[in-house]
Amino acid sequence: MVAPSACARKLLSFFPFLLVLFDLQYEGVVSGINADVDKHLEMGKKLLAAGQLADALSHFHSAIDGDPDNYLAYYRRATAYLAMGKSKAAIPDLSRVIELKPDFTSARLQRGQLLLKQGKLDEAEEDFKKVLKSNPSDQEEKEATLQLAKSDEIQRMRLQGIAAYDKEDYTTAESLLSIVLETCVWDGESRELRAECYINQGEPGKAISDLKAACKLKSDNTAAFYKVSRIYYNLGDHEMSLSEIRECLKLDPDHKECFAHYKQVKKLNKQIQTAEELIQEGRYEEAISKYGAVLKTEPNIPSYAALVEERLCHCYSKNQQPTEAIKECTEFLQKDPNNVNALKDRAEAYIQEEMYEEAVRDYETAQQNSDNDKQIREGLEKAQRLLKQSQKKDYYKILGVKRNAKKQEIIKAYRKLAQQWHPDNFQNEEEKKRAEKKFIDIASAKEVLTDPEKRSRFDAGEDPLDPESQQGGGSHFHRGWNQWQGFNPFGSGGPFNFKFNFN
Repeated sequence: MVAPSACARKLLSFFPFLLVLFDLQYEGVVSGINADVDKHLEMGKKLLAAGQLADALSHFHSAIDGDPDNYLAYYRRATAYLAMGKSKAAIPDLSRVIELKPDFTSARLQRGQLLLKQGKLDEAEEDFKKVLKSNPSDQEEKEATLQLAKSDEIQRMRLQGIAAYDKEDYTTAESLLSIVLETCVWDGESRELRAECYINQGEPGKAISDLKAACKLKSDNTAAFYKVSRIYYNLGDHEMSLSEIRECLKLDPDHKECFAHYKQVKKLNKQIQTAEELIQEGRYEEAISKYGAVLKTEPNIPSYAALVEERLCHCYSKNQQPTEAIKECTEFLQKDPNNVNALKDRAEAYIQEEMYEEAVRDYETAQQNSDNDKQIREGLEKAQRLLKQSQKKDYYKILGVKRNAKKQEIIKAYRKLAQQWHPDNFQNEEEKKRAEKKFIDIASAKEVLTDPEKRSRFDAGEDPLDPESQQGGGSHFHRGWNQWQGFNPFGSGGPFNFKFNFN
């Protein structure tokens, strides 16, 4: 639909010419029954020429109040309405001008053009024919002839478009109706029919603009609001769907289809909003449950099934449930392979499962689709460090614990392994040497993973016991077996006062 501001600019460019032409043609005509009306008309004309439309309109209102039979006041008010983009308001004024002065061809020609834009072709043609029969000027005759020919052509195309639609040839119908709407920009019925063509061609998103225009062009158009709401709903935009169905109920609170759909979309919208609030609060278990309820409310529309998969992927990843996260994320990414959020969430789940190569791959794919995402950049760097680290020494694997293991779990695993691999348990020299190496690794793992600062550094990809991996260097060194002589693997730290032996 043409923007009102564009119409206003175009009309304003013709104001000086129109007003001068009018004044020359009707010079000397008695315009009103008193001086006040003449004053308002004169002031309104000046303001109109200056582009001060609201002020001009106010003066024309006053002129009409002062003389309800003054055709010139109605004509100039119609011109102001047109400049403001209020074509609907202009038509009654132009009709009143024609009623008061039937031979006023300029008013009839303008009304015909507006009727043509509204798609009222029969009425428009009648105006153009009457212009040609009423001794028009050369310019008016030329314009009326041109518009009459255009109206005949549009009439033919519209009938062909309707026939094509009836035959379910939606592509041809849409093409013909698009040509019609280039001229009949305010034709609500043609817009609704073209919207149906889009829907039947599997492109409901294109139908929205036509249906929204039809809502404005046709009073009490509950059917159009309902269709727009259904389209948004089926596309997964529950918030816009709720907004549009409310407009339908404003027009008719008892509308059965609108009310039934309103209850459905309101319930779904509330569930999704609540789930998102739970995620913001870090209450992932409850959010998972709430998104399960979303699927029960709307099990048939793929958009919502995909939304649930994507959000469950996120919740499981954040809730340190990597197995479930990887499953949900993978199912979702099969439908939307380049979804950045799902790729990030699955990458985090892969890290939790110590699948670093897969995590790097997901972050790299995400980065290709979102160059400036700081979270992706940092995640990729972390995954690359952990991958490199995993190819060396992994203290979690040494103790056989998960990366999210609690301190007590770490100590328990350490004690069990320390008892198993204490060198005093072995008599054979080769076995004792192997046990000494294993025992040192176990002790080192316990030292790093029970110290929050060291563990944090290790989780970030740095080995706090490896001088080469520490930024800025350091003098720390790995203890040999001799340094571990005399410590108690069942102690909690600090100086070790006795040697552990098995008899």
